[in-house]
Amino acid sequence: MSQRLFQAYVMVDWSAASKPATGADSIWIGVLKRNVRFQMAFESHNPPTRAEAERMLESVLEDLRRKRERVLVGFDFPLGFPRGTATALKLGEPAWRTMLDFIAKEVKDKPDNTNNRFQVAARMNRLMTGEAFPFWGAPARDTQTMLSAKRVREHREGDLPEFRLAEEAIKGPSPIWKLYYQGSVGGQTLTGLPIVKRLHEKRAAKLWPFETGWKPLTPPELSDAEAVFGEIYPSMFAAKAAAGGVKDEAQVRAACEHFNALDEKGQLGALFGPTKDDSRRSVIEGEEGWILGAPA
Repeated sequence: MSQRLFQAYVMVDWSAASKPATGADSIWIGVLKRNVRFQMAFESHNPPTRAEAERMLESVLEDLRRKRERVLVGFDFPLGFPRGTATALKLGEPAWRTMLDFIAKEVKDKPDNTNNRFQVAARMNRLMTGEAFPFWGAPARDTQTMLSAKRVREHREGDLPEFRLAEEAIKGPSPIWKLYYQGSVGGQTLTGLPIVKRLHEKRAAKLWPFETGWKPLTPPELSDAEAVFGEIYPSMFAAKAAAGGVKDEAQVRAACEHFNALDEKGQLGALFGPTKDDSRRSVIEGEEGWILGAPA
């Protein structure tokens, strides 16, 4: 009996682009799965819109479900917000789920990638603080009273944290509050979470670490799961694009191959959380989430 956790790996490099785009800085989906000869083979997809990306993911996951092959799906944006965000919005518990529901209800994303992420962030700022904080970053046409082009001030004592615990652990990602410019993970989160929610609801998938616990995972614990969805940070994986290739594609490939290699050796399960009790556990499992492979 194989001790593998997964038989396939799907890694997603997301984009909050407001119009269709392909190539660098667009959506890349990497898929590593068994081919007809039962060898692991990689394929990549570069859908120009989020709507097409959702259909592509739906198709890949449905194919794996039919084959009864469990899949690890990694998204390169947070699946949870910094501690205290749900409370600041006066949402209920568990915070990760009420935030997911809130974002999915508020964000409108059209088939041509036109979306209202800046308006949603401005509304969240108004509800959370009554000022253009903590979300920031927008093109001139989308700035408004509650959302400025640049950061209005530093985070202070008593504010929502600028970074989640996972980001502090690897010191690299931009804060979720950054909506625009290079590395604007906030826009990716707002446009990505509604799709994560829909994909999750259509199948027996577990959202890590919220539904699995922040702890090492074993095959028996996933026996009833078709998929595990988690957060990845592709820059953690050394990836060099081939001549004429795109770095984003190289990164999703490297992430797929990295997790597959660990799984092959029976070492992937340990990445899903610390073995001993940890004072951060309730925050990570209840609201913030964690980055797969970040040092715990």
